[in-house]
Amino acid sequence: MRFDLPNEALDLLMPMHLAVSLDGRVLRAGPTLAKLFPVRPEGRWFFDLFTVRRPGGIATMDALPQGPRLHLGVAGSPVTLRGAAMPMRGGLILNLSFGIGLLEAIRHYGLTDSDFAATDLTMEMLYVVEAKSAVMEELGQLNLRLQGAKSEAEERALTDTLTGLRNRRGLDAAMSGLIATGKPFSLLHMDLDFFKQVNDLYGHATGDAVLCRVAQILSEETRRGDTVARIGGDEFVVVLPGLGDCDLPEGIARRIVMRMNEPIDVAGRICRISISIGVTSSALYDRPDPDIMLDDADQALYASKHGGRGQVRRVR
Repeated sequence: MRFDLPNEALDLLMPMHLAVSLDGRVLRAGPTLAKLFPVRPEGRWFFDLFTVRRPGGIATMDALPQGPRLHLGVAGSPVTLRGAAMPMRGGLILNLSFGIGLLEAIRHYGLTDSDFAATDLTMEMLYVVEAKSAVMEELGQLNLRLQGAKSEAEERALTDTLTGLRNRRGLDAAMSGLIATGKPFSLLHMDLDFFKQVNDLYGHATGDAVLCRVAQILSEETRRGDTVARIGGDEFVVVLPGLGDCDLPEGIARRIVMRMNEPIDVAGRICRISISIGVTSSALYDRPDPDIMLDDADQALYASKHGGRGQVRRVR
């Protein structure tokens, strides 16, 4: 049985068909295939528009194989077509498709579902790919949110909730990191003087405000890369990386003592405190240990308190 299909039927059933005469002139191109060229391909020579990539070495219509497994390159296009060529009255008819280059072709030429035959599974495949891409994008966004939440939780675990300074865990992490790298550092161990009187006289809300002001002063008097921590009620520690002896850290400590002698105004209530500081340095130890350094600086701190408070003492 023989069928002669009108052009409208060919366009509907095979929107990427190509009819070529025996001498190699394009007789007709399906509407989707025609979108690959800046001007309609009818009347042009087949080998000006296409390169036969498989099988190789084909440059004439007589050598063009009939049947499936035909791979064509398109002039001026990044896509490769695949399909089959069959004889017709006066020439050949080729039915082509994009193959694995489908997604690139759709993006490059702006194709939609109307460019493919109704029975073609191309768009269904595309919808699956788009759905997968949407799911992967959502998973990526979820992963970013989870990473952000994880980082935020880790940051909270290292932070004193009242002052925003590092807590004891954050201090330990900073000291351990410096010791592991062998980088020298100094340590200021500090305790407020007369803070109990502030709490007793004005209450804990005022005391908390004073602690926040102390945290602000300590941050102002230290560098961006220093670690400032609150490790107890009115107990603070500053770690100063890169300062291997006690001379410069002691000067920083004395400047902090002077700042803490200034009265602190909390809602009209004038609070007066001072601070006692003990100073030590990793250079004083053959093998620095965080607990030993903190204990030594603590002893120097209490020597400051016993010496009259509002002073700085260093480990000898």
